[in-house]
Amino acid sequence: MNEKFESLRDSGLSNEDLKKILEQVKNTEVNVLLIGGTGAGKSSTVNALFATQGSTMQHAAVGETARPETMEVVQHRLKNLVIWDTPGLGDSAEKDKQHCHKIEEALQQKDGKGRPLIDLVLLVLDGSSRDFGSAYTLIKNVVGPQLAIGDENRLLIGINKADKIMHHKFWDEDTNQPKPELTAKLEAQAHDVKQRIQDDTGFSPDVVYYSAGEWHEGQRIQEPYNLLKLLSFVLDHLPNKKRAALANDINRDEDNFKSNDAKADYQAEVKKSVLDSLGEIASDVLQKAGSIIGTVLSDPKVTGLLLTAATGFIESLLSPKKDKKDK
Repeated sequence: MNEKFESLRDSGLSNEDLKKILEQVKNTEVNVLLIGGTGAGKSSTVNALFATQGSTMQHAAVGETARPETMEVVQHRLKNLVIWDTPGLGDSAEKDKQHCHKIEEALQQKDGKGRPLIDLVLLVLDGSSRDFGSAYTLIKNVVGPQLAIGDENRLLIGINKADKIMHHKFWDEDTNQPKPELTAKLEAQAHDVKQRIQDDTGFSPDVVYYSAGEWHEGQRIQEPYNLLKLLSFVLDHLPNKKRAALANDINRDEDNFKSNDAKADYQAEVKKSVLDSLGEIASDVLQKAGSIIGTVLSDPKVTGLLLTAATGFIESLLSPKKDKKDK
């Protein structure tokens, strides 16, 4: 660590400067409201994306039945991330009404500065189910009215179980990728979900299809797919100054992030989100934006050191992988 601090100091960032930036990142809290139907895979998604070891989220049941595992809004606190795990919808009309009220109350909470406490609303849909009625009603009647005009960026839609949408047909087991027939189905489903929400609310949310993977008796029986893409969208939908803090909680299992579509370099996008966030934090903390952004953050060696020191994010996830065909 001494060598890292020495290199940073040589580039114009003192130990005291770095400590101030680290303290800002350490004290930043990210709040994500997790909503969706019973059995959609909310817990599986969070456990695959984030390092939930030591939290109750790690032990959250992965729904194999139609029974909602969560009956109250429960907060799972990680390092910088707070997951607001909401009851699953679709159990009954009366219970859905009660759950919607709890979700509405969560969305109405404010932080110490009077701003919305919830940074991101992540709606997880079960792609293998054709019935998104409860979710659409929730977005139209509960979530939409709580998001002010211009604030719809706080809403992100994830369609889980991409491998099961056509009963596991047209899924390439060797590459852990959908075949063209399934890709077309996934794209159409994502488009339909986006269009329906736009028709109901006027919002045009991003929609990402993915698979959180599947475990059985301690053994992984289905590899995750498109999780790095989903992570990049989660970061993009957070306030810029909070993105670096989220990196403290990203799951360290590289296998969770290795299979993705080829639409973008999601590795690079994740790294850029975190570095841009650090740049803005540094500018605020040190009040010399030109010096910090123009000099310090333009040096790849320094940004790598700062990123590692400030977030604990694994270098292997951020470093280019030349042997990965999907990057």
